[in-house]
Amino acid sequence: MIGSHLIVVDLGFGDAGKGATVDWLCSPEAGLDVSAVVRFNGGAQAAHNVVADGRHHTFAQFGSGTFSGVPTLLSRHMLVEPIALAGEARRLAMLGVRDPLSLLRIEGRALLTTPIHIAANRAREDARGAARHGSCGRGIGETAWYALEHDAPTVADCRDPAALRAKLRALAAHYAPLIAPHRYEPIDDLVDMYREFAAAVRIVDGGYLARAARRGRLVFEGAQGVLLDEWRGFHPHTTWSTVEPRNARAMLAGIGHTGRTLGVTRTYQTRHGAGPLPTADPGLAIPEPHNVFGEYQGAFRLGHLDAVLLRYAVAACGGIDGLVVNHLDAAGTGRAATGYRTRAGVVRELPLGPWRDLDHQRLLTRLLATAEPILTELPGDRLSWFERTLGAPVVLSADGPARAHRTPHRAAAAA
Repeated sequence: MIGSHLIVVDLGFGDAGKGATVDWLCSPEAGLDVSAVVRFNGGAQAAHNVVADGRHHTFAQFGSGTFSGVPTLLSRHMLVEPIALAGEARRLAMLGVRDPLSLLRIEGRALLTTPIHIAANRAREDARGAARHGSCGRGIGETAWYALEHDAPTVADCRDPAALRAKLRALAAHYAPLIAPHRYEPIDDLVDMYREFAAAVRIVDGGYLARAARRGRLVFEGAQGVLLDEWRGFHPHTTWSTVEPRNARAMLAGIGHTGRTLGVTRTYQTRHGAGPLPTADPGLAIPEPHNVFGEYQGAFRLGHLDAVLLRYAVAACGGIDGLVVNHLDAAGTGRAATGYRTRAGVVRELPLGPWRDLDHQRLLTRLLATAEPILTELPGDRLSWFERTLGAPVVLSADGPARAHRTPHRAAAAA
């Protein structure tokens, strides 16, 4: 895969190590001549932990190649939250990244996530009580939903105070019945803040991607996990974002390029908050220094490997070209589910329904809610198990969090 643009996706519910994978692909150790990291879904809710050269940072909107000086493109499919972005830039500067905002390119069509969206998101999730969906409370769903039916604010609007003010006033009026006005900054203050943001970053048009591709390899960094995808995940416990790689592939096709898809997984399953996790096991005591209880997401849960969910994720991606297997050093993860016992009998494959068929996804949610995993012991060579189970070569593995813990495999050069 050395000669290809690369699309990095998570085959689980998130937190599988996409950031660490992208960091390594962009590092001098990999030698891949990456010209840009392209964020193609999600927003400020991303939490991609990278440990490199004695530094640790949780990347949210900046691409995980930043420590290596690789520019980030926030594409039109990103939801951009300027206040959080400014805070992340400050943290990166404190870690020694010189002028982080100079490494950032933002497509003008990208939607803005505002404090109004965030307040609405939290108010709506609070109202659900025990029936919470597992939202991260960062306004992602409200940003995407509002834009479906309204003239929503975009990054390009930050350069036009009059247009931005009108859109923010309409947004605030729409959400007034749900949230108290004092829960976000006054509109004029937001307009001033976003005007400063527009002056501090480079806002680009749709032609930037082609220009970046001419300079070298592109690495597309996905957010969250395929099992949370808005159309392929298990509703209602999903994100308002297309996580599987169709948007990244379409962006490449639009400039006459293709790419290879790398599916990232741990050696065990994880999930933040509500929703099905059939192999969940409270007895798994694996340290998780970078994943903790979230006020809106809830608990971070652990489970054994799940071949059924992994195969479903690969199918939801339309296939993958290579695997990245992280956390080989984790103890107590020697079993995997090869099927489920359900009221309808033993299930070994989850059917992939038509795209955007939410009724099908809800049926899968109900099935998984009561599924009892059929666990089997993993062989000693776990990498071979992944290759046989998922039908793709392992191109990178890791037995720890840092770059030095990552091992490229021969399949990477042969593909």
